[in-house]
Amino acid sequence: MPPLLSVMILIAVVILYFALLFAISRWTGRRASNETFYRADRRSPWFMVAFGMVGASISGVTFVSVPGMVMNAQMTYLQTCMGFVLGYVAVAFLLLPLYYRLNLTSIYAYLGQRLGRRSHTTGSAFFLISKLAGASLRFYVVCMILQRFVFDAVGVPFMVTVVVLVMLIWLYTRRGGIKTLVWTDSLQTTCLFTALLLIIYKVVADLGMSPGEAMAAVRDHELSRVFVMDDWVSKQNFWKQFVSGVFIVVVMTGLDQDMMQKNLTCKSLRSAQKDMCTYGMAFLPANLLFLALGVLLVMWYRQQGMTLPAGDELLPNYIAEASAQAKTAAGSSWLALQASFLEIVFVLGIIAASFSSADSALTSLTTIFCVDILKQSENEQARKRVHLMMCLLFVVFILVFKAVNSTSLIDAVYTIVSYTYGPLLGLFAFGLLTRRSVSDRWAPYIAVAAPLLCFAIDYGVGRWLDYRFGYELLMLNGMLTFAGLWLTGGRRL
Repeated sequence: MPPLLSVMILIAVVILYFALLFAISRWTGRRASNETFYRADRRSPWFMVAFGMVGASISGVTFVSVPGMVMNAQMTYLQTCMGFVLGYVAVAFLLLPLYYRLNLTSIYAYLGQRLGRRSHTTGSAFFLISKLAGASLRFYVVCMILQRFVFDAVGVPFMVTVVVLVMLIWLYTRRGGIKTLVWTDSLQTTCLFTALLLIIYKVVADLGMSPGEAMAAVRDHELSRVFVMDDWVSKQNFWKQFVSGVFIVVVMTGLDQDMMQKNLTCKSLRSAQKDMCTYGMAFLPANLLFLALGVLLVMWYRQQGMTLPAGDELLPNYIAEASAQAKTAAGSSWLALQASFLEIVFVLGIIAASFSSADSALTSLTTIFCVDILKQSENEQARKRVHLMMCLLFVVFILVFKAVNSTSLIDAVYTIVSYTYGPLLGLFAFGLLTRRSVSDRWAPYIAVAAPLLCFAIDYGVGRWLDYRFGYELLMLNGMLTFAGLWLTGGRRL
């Protein structure tokens, strides 16, 4: 089969996929209002939210990167995932009751009620900066992969690819907002895990194993180590990973508007708690599948006598190599089409994972800007303008990342984004765990100073004591923010 025809089939599959998303959007967007866009009229079935959230929590970068983790950290990431489970239970029974009791649209409105106006704005601003930079960076990585596998072959410029993909998100979310996402996420979760299972099946077949033999091979492989109990300095130490996993979920889910907005669309608190606990439990087996795929891919590369690529390239390179080998061996157009099936599955999996993350990010950014910054939660025209503005900013950020094209800069952006959640942890912890008042005017300065001080501590400890912080840096960041609020605070309320 000519390569161009193979690419056209890929594009046709992508168009069909988006046609399904638009059909769901038209159905959910009928008689939509701002209440529909922000909270889905509080009528979402909890099981639909739970199923969709599994896919929404797995970005396109996760789809590509987690299999490659086994090369450097074996399966120790599962220790963090175990902490995730406890973290989701904590969010379900500590934070969700608060949000439902206060009937919140923006979770950062709690900071305004408890600590003051500037604390509220500070929390919202940190979310906006972090989510816009982080989500656009993740989507940039996915755009690069789609450009490589689909659009380069037909001469579509990268800029056009980015604009079209982001505008597609805008088109299917602009009316129904979060209500649309509850349903489209379910479709995308189905596509994501179907793609994952089919890729695993293909790798196992290429290795010449049965499913039982593959499971035994993964279990016995040297990269399948899960627990690290004997090295307290290692970033992979069990207790560091487990406790960090708890805090990662509490902060990056429970204190993140993007992750919480769908959970706040359930009919009742009890429904939301069932939703949270259900999809929280699903993370352990889901990530086990991704890591098992990573081990199988390493086995495949060794069987082929090929050099192992860098971690993030492990899965994409396999897709390219395996598809090329199958097309070369194919003796007819029909067999060549079957060989292209692996690329189709991979592209659909990437799209499902990335779009379920990007669309919810853009919707939550629109919500926070309208509700917390503009204070115009009832203005439908303002919401439409802001939604379009956020999509345009998304495009600008992605094109900037492409223009710079520096791995060191991308790593720096990821680091900065990770630091921005610490102040949110400190602000919420101070509000929830103490009854002291706070000097609200100092809150923005403390929230900025804490990450800077945290960075200085990490640099100094790494240079002088040869110790590098891992996920526990988030907890240190939150503690510094908490301490700053305590020192500048006032009397007990």
